[in-house]
Amino acid sequence: MTKPLIYADFNNADPRGCLRLNCIGTIQDLARLGVRLQEGLKVSLHDEEMEAEGEVHYSGEERIWVAKIDWESIR
Repeated sequence: MTKPLIYADFNNADPRGCLRLNCIGTIQDLARLGVRLQEGLKVSLHDEEMEAEGEVHYSGEERIWVAKIDWESIR
């Protein structure tokens, strides 16, 4: 299975550096691709200028899905 390529706002990170997956572009991509977020899902994340690989996790603190990325590997 290929990793879904979804939009993420790289300026919308939580204090731990995880990208919040709650912006409109992300929601639109998930709906268009028919992807349902689940714990441990591997995704490719992008915005207009950057791309990174990530792993989806649920943030119980914020009650939203986030993606853990390696900030050093952003392309």
